[in-house]
Amino acid sequence: MEKERTKYLKINDQIIRRGFITLLVISFAIRAVLAFWLEFGNDEVYYVLYARYPDWSHFDHPPMLGWLMQLTSLNLLLNYEGFLRFSSLIFMTINTLFVFRIGKLVKNEKTGFYAALLYSTSFYSAIITGIFILPDTPQNLCWIVSIWLILNLFLSEPESPKARKFMLLTGLTIGLGMISKYTSIYLWVGVLVYILFYDRRWLKQSSLYISLLISFICFLPVLLWNFSNDFVSFGFHANRIVWNSNPIRFDFLLTEFFGGIVYNNPANYLLIVISVIALFRHKIQLEKPVKRLLLLLSLPLIVTFLFFSLFRATLPHWTGPAYNTLLILAAVWLETGSTGESGKGRIPVLLKLSVAMVIIVITIGSLQVKFGIIPFKDTAPFHRIGKDDVTMDMYGWRDVKPAFEKTRNRLIAEGKMKPDCALIGENWFPLADFDYYVARPSGMKVFAMGSLDRIHKYYWVNKESGGFQLNSDYYYLTTSRDYKHPEQIFPQLFDQIIPSDTITIERNGKPAKRVFVYLLKGLKVLPNN
Repeated sequence: MEKERTKYLKINDQIIRRGFITLLVISFAIRAVLAFWLEFGNDEVYYVLYARYPDWSHFDHPPMLGWLMQLTSLNLLLNYEGFLRFSSLIFMTINTLFVFRIGKLVKNEKTGFYAALLYSTSFYSAIITGIFILPDTPQNLCWIVSIWLILNLFLSEPESPKARKFMLLTGLTIGLGMISKYTSIYLWVGVLVYILFYDRRWLKQSSLYISLLISFICFLPVLLWNFSNDFVSFGFHANRIVWNSNPIRFDFLLTEFFGGIVYNNPANYLLIVISVIALFRHKIQLEKPVKRLLLLLSLPLIVTFLFFSLFRATLPHWTGPAYNTLLILAAVWLETGSTGESGKGRIPVLLKLSVAMVIIVITIGSLQVKFGIIPFKDTAPFHRIGKDDVTMDMYGWRDVKPAFEKTRNRLIAEGKMKPDCALIGENWFPLADFDYYVARPSGMKVFAMGSLDRIHKYYWVNKESGGFQLNSDYYYLTTSRDYKHPEQIFPQLFDQIIPSDTITIERNGKPAKRVFVYLLKGLKVLPNN
């Protein structure tokens, strides 16, 4: 009987491994197609500036993202969406592998497979960090690897060489996560709270303090950059979360709460809630260090931003890594629940629903962006067409350049504009879209005129590009998605503002959005930036 059971387990493990490999291959193939097929979103195209103008840090985020885009595009030699997004494709695959290993570590291979499947069906993991290129991409890799390292080190004796090695590696991965996105510091918060409350033996280990030093050294360039720039990045993010006597905003709280449900896949979120409740009711059998660590490495980040959302607008993806951590608990609950008849009937349905939802969202979402398969009645006026269609953020930019070039060449031939006239804008988006898809391919400089909280990285780009020149002429482009007449934003700064052309972007043979071209003639006043 025991031999038959062992043989069954081996066969079952082989089936799980084949299923896991199949999951990795299918996931990578689908995401690769979409990464090369879809145009950049507003955030992504802005972050390309990090690769074009590398620095030790940036106004919005630390430098890791820019370095990755430089690497995968061969320093922008392969300046296409898919290559700039390539680290997202690779890291998602690596993350899935580590999530599988975490599940196997805390329970068994079946748990690892469930964890990998849940991770692959999270919209945050599969799409936001698995296709698109954002600071969350490197952060998520560092976070997942750190979770694996942390569980291994606290399941070992502090004095053992294995534990010391894992502790030092943890300092490195958390440090790399911190130069990807600031919220990675919450990993150290979880580790230190665990040590103080549950395992003070580590306070006597030099490897803990060396590990903290490694993270600090990794983060030191960001600190030095902020010091030399009046701590502008830290101040920017502090203003996004610090209470400033505003009344409590329950609408912000609901946005953060329901955004977390949507971003992490409603089926996954339900499984997370069920598993956390089951954990507190002792319905999940895990070693105490594992239980405590998974909660300490996830809940503080989630609770923090739920609290901030009471008085500030937050973005649901900020807590994405924390929910990824809790997916391990959901996988354990799936494995545990499926052993009984009630679990067998209930839990697998949620797992199937999770898979179905991500397939539906990716399929319908990508087709909607490219072809507008769901017809929305657009009653907006001529200058505001497409303003309510969020899919327009990732559509039509490739079509602007050839149309604009015709206009630009005509204006140059007529002597109305010079070949070296630059493009100007007043906000980082959609200026970054025009920069990447129109200006840079045409060899044009781009400047931003406005407050730092609106132009962001362009404050430094202005300086590297030579700054504004009096009596110079500029092009100004605005879309019907966010139409702003130049007289609204550049009052009395130019001798003349001349409407020049209207570019209509079609989807399925119908106007989807418009781009308006203006000539700004004779700059009269140099802006402060």
